[in-house]
Order: sequence, then structure tokens, then C-alpha cells
Amino acid sequence: MGLNDCSNWSLQLNTLKSPLVTSPQISHRRKDFQLETFRHGNDRIASWQLINTFLPTALLWASIKPLSVSGPGIQLLLLPLLLLLVLFSARSFALMHDCGHESLFGTRWLNRPVGFLLGCINAIPQHPWSRGHAFHHKHNGNWELYRGPIAVLALSDYLALSDRQRWFYGLSRHPLMLFPGGCYYLVIRPRLVLLLGAAEWLISMASHLYKKGIVGFAELPKLTRDFRSSHWYTSGEFRDIFANNLVVLTSWWLMGTWLGHGLFWGCYLFVMTLSAALFLCIFFVQHNFADSYASASQGWNYQRGAMEGSSNLQIPALLNWFWADISFHSIHHLCERIPNYRLRECHEANRALLMDCKRLSIKDFPTCFRYILWDSDREALITLNEASIIANNS
Repeated sequence: MGLNDCSNWSLQLNTLKSPLVTSPQISHRRKDFQLETFRHGNDRIASWQLINTFLPTALLWASIKPLSVSGPGIQLLLLPLLLLLVLFSARSFALMHDCGHESLFGTRWLNRPVGFLLGCINAIPQHPWSRGHAFHHKHNGNWELYRGPIAVLALSDYLALSDRQRWFYGLSRHPLMLFPGGCYYLVIRPRLVLLLGAAEWLISMASHLYKKGIVGFAELPKLTRDFRSSHWYTSGEFRDIFANNLVVLTSWWLMGTWLGHGLFWGCYLFVMTLSAALFLCIFFVQHNFADSYASASQGWNYQRGAMEGSSNLQIPALLNWFWADISFHSIHHLCERIPNYRLRECHEANRALLMDCKRLSIKDFPTCFRYILWDSDREALITLNEASIIANNS
């Protein structure tokens, strides 16, 4: 079995190399944890989670038009309604995430079609996203291979930038950029990927016909099957991207026709921007924080990446419900096949072994956004201020 199947293996921990890391090295082995009991999905629970996510989402969208034509006082209810839609959108993304790990349903094949549907609700192709997310799990804590959701620069690369480029880098990684970044991530990028990939295909086919002439038409089907775009890796990813765009664009037209395009787009962009900003923020703070495990490829350790390279969030229970308990993140990285509805129970069963894992509350989130550089020499995440000190002393 591979890493994604949570094989029953144990790994020894390496000695910390970075003098910046002050937290104790966690020395538990994977076989010390109770994981196997919790890694089996339940179709009944998964189905109920879909119902209690889809039904409120549909009812909230159905309430928008009546509220919009009501009196001014009633119209004020639109704001809390949209904020609820933001939270339910984040929840549907969290359930899509579970489908990508094939953990939401115990019947594994169900995860694929349900994941596709949830991806359409969030306007993002689920299959390519899940493949990229699997890469994150496989290399978490290896900052030489995986630089997080905002493409963190290595310190040496940052210091090679001009002052203006450094300023722009800091601005582009500011927390407020989560909002335009979130809108781009869900609403624009999946459409752009399809268009750019299709353009690459057209150029490739036109080039072939230019070289071969009319006889080249007979080879186009095979060339199309073998075509690999820089925007997707497999034909399965292309099919998912194409199908997702077809469903999403059709749903946009239908919703706009029903609600009125102005009302629909005003509400939709608000919901998608905030929900994307929300789950991008959660993902960021669960991996970018002081003393996070930040190894190079050589000496990297999977278990240390799970235990020391992911944080556990101490947040209100209601938010945990909307985020499908992804706050219990160390356990999730130790075994991604544990479904969201068993993460809390698994975390509690292993609480004594998780005491040294990083815990964050909401008030700690702003500090996490300072850690946007990787110091490869000391194998640690550092801030821009620390980089300036290093640059002045070099």
C-alpha cells in the first residue's frame, strides 16, 4: 500500500536541524496511535451530511428572490442569509475534500460522483484539485517540493529580488489578498484553465496539420488522446475540467435567468469570494506558523510533517461543524482516510500523543500570515522582518 492508503508502518524521527525551531521534537511512532478503528466510512452518516448541507443551501438560495423584493427592513436579512451561504459553501468544500481522499463514503466508488457534484457547487473541478491535494499530503513539511497554497519563496530567492519585487511579494501574500485571490481561485481560474488548455491543443493540432497537410487529419484523434496540456496532467483531469465547466456555466445561466443576472452575480460573487477566502485561510494557518516543520527533501520525514507540520485549531463548535472538523488536522495528516465525522473521536482517543502538536486559536491567525518565506539553510519558515535582518547582516 502507498501513503494514501495509510499503510501500517512506523517512521523514526530525525534530529531537528534548524536553530530557529524551539518546540520539542515529537517522538511518537505511527504504530503508537489508534487509527485503524476510525478509518472506515459510513454511507448513512455521509448521506446525512450531504442532506444537511444541500437542503439548507437550496433553501437559502430560494429565499434570496423573495427577500430582495420585500420592504427595506426585510431586505436587511439578505446579509445574514448570504453569510450562512458562505459557511455552507465552505462546508460543501470540506465534504468535497473528503471525497478526494475517498473517505466520505464507506462505499468507495460513491466518493467520485459525489465529489464531482460538490465540485460543481463550488465551481472547481474536484478530480484535478484532489490530485494536487494528494501531492500536498504526500509531501507535507517538505518545503523544497511543496511551497504551500501561496507559492512561498525560499529565502535565497527572495533576497535576490529587487526592493520593488520584495514589496510586491509581501503585498501579494497579505491576508487581505485572500478575497480577490479566493474569487480568482473558484470563479475565474477553472474557466481560464480550460481555455488555455484548449488553446494549447489547437496550436498543437494546427502545427501538426501544417507539417503533414491534409493527410494529418487522420492522425488527429490519436494525437488528441495522447495530448498533454501544461494545465492538466491526465485525460481524466481534462474530462473532469470540461464536465465541471459545462455544469457550472449552465448553472450560472439558469440561476441568472431565475433570479435576475444582477441579483445572482451580486450574491454569488459575495458568497464564493468569502467562502474561498475562508477555506484558503484555514488551509494556510494549518501549515504556515512559527516552528512549523519545514524540511528539505533530504532528511524529510512523513510523520514529522503530519505531527509538527500541521496545526490543530481551537475554534467554536459551530465553526467546526461547518468546516467538517478539519481543525483536527494532525490526525488527518497521519491518516487521510479517516472521514471527517470520525476525526474528533480519533483525536480524543489519541489526545495524550497529540499534546505537543501545535494548537492555534482564531486570535493566532494573523501571526501565521507573517510566515511566508522558507529558510532552506535552517529549515524553518521565517517572516519578512527576519529576512531583512538576515539581509542586513550578510
